[in-house]
Amino acid sequence: MKANEVSRLTELPISTLRFYERKQLIPEQFISRDENNYRVYDEEVVKYLQDLRMLLTLGFTIQELILLINESSHTEKKALVKYKIEHIQELEAKLEASKTFLKDVLKGKANFQTGCKSKHAT
Repeated sequence: MKANEVSRLTELPISTLRFYERKQLIPEQFISRDENNYRVYDEEVVKYLQDLRMLLTLGFTIQELILLINESSHTEKKALVKYKIEHIQELEAKLEASKTFLKDVLKGKANFQTGCKSKHAT
């Protein structure tokens, strides 16, 4: 596949693909060159880039991704992923507490009163 097709399938700009290549976030196994020296991507790169995008969405930094892909030992990679799981669990707990608080505000049970509670609400 050419870069424009990978870009279309992954919804990533070509400039982002080039950036990922410069940062060595796309392993060499996914890229070759044709007779005109154009990049040719293996079909599996699409799934790989979707996973990479998910990791970015989950809060991994580019530097952390570089460590996951290239430089770290298995133990270090596992520790980084476990840390991210713990971080997500902390965020979930904060979101749940926030949701409970806002429900209390709606019910007029919070110390912070907004007048949200209707006279007809139960």
